[in-house]
Amino acid sequence: MSALMEQRHLGRTGLRVSRIGLGTLTWGRDTDEHDAADLLKTFWEAGGSLVDTADVYGDGEAEYLLGRLIEGLVPRRDLVISTKAGSVPDPDRRFDGSRGHLLSALDASLARLGTDYVDVWHVHAYDPETPLEETLQALDLAVGSGRARYAAVSNFCGWQLAKAATWQLAAPGTRTRLAATQLEYSLLQRGVEREVLPAALDLGIGLLPSSPLGRGVLTGKYRGDVTPADSRGASEHLAPFVEPYLDDTASRIVDAVQTAADGLAVTPLQVALAWVRDRPGVTAPIVGARNAQQLTAALSVEALSLPDEICRALDDVSAPVHRYPDHDWSTL
Repeated sequence: MSALMEQRHLGRTGLRVSRIGLGTLTWGRDTDEHDAADLLKTFWEAGGSLVDTADVYGDGEAEYLLGRLIEGLVPRRDLVISTKAGSVPDPDRRFDGSRGHLLSALDASLARLGTDYVDVWHVHAYDPETPLEETLQALDLAVGSGRARYAAVSNFCGWQLAKAATWQLAAPGTRTRLAATQLEYSLLQRGVEREVLPAALDLGIGLLPSSPLGRGVLTGKYRGDVTPADSRGASEHLAPFVEPYLDDTASRIVDAVQTAADGLAVTPLQVALAWVRDRPGVTAPIVGARNAQQLTAALSVEALSLPDEICRALDDVSAPVHRYPDHDWSTL
């Protein structure tokens, strides 16, 4: 394997990961073992290392599938495996951050993955019904026992992330610092810039953006009210996931991405992915490709750095409205 992709430190830790991650949300459901094998092999051969999954993806099938491909296809030592626990797969989509649930879920993840440890273990979401210190103790126990190498969270808002990270830093050597947080971030969804990113930057936490292509919309495939038959927008269970990003505001941003791509003689996918990859605080966007051809197109962004004027134009057209108390009132 030739290490072609640039590696970045995950937050303020010594762990280095590829600056593009491979997502497995659809593995075991829409992505079968053959396609998953092609994806993992393509990713690994391009120098990719960070593979992101969760215990609820495909009701556990994503982890199981990844586990079957480790060693037989790609050496375990070459991968940085990130998984999550805390989501409870019931109709109400609730979260359980109790120590008991989290540690049991981790053991089940390790069994499905067929490995003794995961490199990065996330609490999938904040549980308001469980004391935060109990949730975080599960991370300490997982790292202390060697079942996880690094600790992280997902889908925490700004104050939740800051509280959790500060709690962990309050007892150096006793508690495990948070290495990363995973949230949706793209030109179509810049909400993390309000509080999450400033907190992450201040506390040394790496951001792993999910849906960096705006749930596929930033590729331009839905321009002109067209929904390709093989797209997520045409899928019965994923169409509601895509629909919020098909409004007029999104259309203006997609048009700007297309204009930038035309000017640079690259694709809209490359422009959108390069923009989020190189935002301050970002470690590695997580790309959920459907097949190896799509993944290869995404990985081709490695050679692209957007010119400053293109970045500024995209920043302007996609800028979220942040008013009080985020506005800089010192000038008034």
